[in-house]
Amino acid sequence: MNDWRGRTLGTRTATYDEARAILYALAAGAPATALDLVFERDLRVLPTFALTLAQWAPDELGPAGAFDVSTAVHGSQRLRVRKPLPPSGTIAMEARVGEVWDKGRAAVFEVVVESEYFDATWSIFAPGSGGFGGERGPSSRRRPSADPARTLTLRTSPNQAALYRLLGDRHHMHIDPEAAKAAGMPRPFMHGLCTLAALTLPIAEAHEAHPADLAELDGRFAAPVFPGDELTIETWDDSGAILFEATTGDRTVISGGRAVFG
Repeated sequence: MNDWRGRTLGTRTATYDEARAILYALAAGAPATALDLVFERDLRVLPTFALTLAQWAPDELGPAGAFDVSTAVHGSQRLRVRKPLPPSGTIAMEARVGEVWDKGRAAVFEVVVESEYFDATWSIFAPGSGGFGGERGPSSRRRPSADPARTLTLRTSPNQAALYRLLGDRHHMHIDPEAAKAAGMPRPFMHGLCTLAALTLPIAEAHEAHPADLAELDGRFAAPVFPGDELTIETWDDSGAILFEATTGDRTVISGGRAVFG
């Protein structure tokens, strides 16, 4: 597995227009009243839209033979914004495998995508690929011991996964009940990146920030979210950053969350 560390995954350009950026904002949960997110006149692009443009990179790794795509899961996500995305344009990206961590019975592959607008890292948890004698890697960020500073509520839309898959991730398990059951889920579930992006909207509002001013974002995907679920978001202030966790019922769905707004 150490042979994968540093391996290039190539380069890619992605072209998008204002309609695609607006569709993304709506899929992430932006209301029609958020005119600078959903109306082309003064459009600002949500920074997490970049993750849909860069999805090709982690999708390259499995077919290249790094791990079994039928069992690998998206473990966590990191985004660092370099400068705002334009309302429309063409973005050049290059991708590589960063670290490969040995978790014993599994490996974690970090896929790094870099561009002039953002840096993003996908952590892919691959069961059966560990035990190769590599370093275990850093531990996940723990829940803060203090009481949360704020508790927020987010109601996801029953149509949210159906909308989000139009941005490029069309895995059938997010729309087809039979495909979801084959994946071990009772019904179609939301994309982890959709859930993570959706959380940034109420977090920004509660902290008197604009969601398009997101500068840094981290989150670990702990459990699936189903369209229509109501999420409880707890936040903590941490030296200019916002730490957060999201739950639905008794399940933590996003852990180790961290956001910074510029």
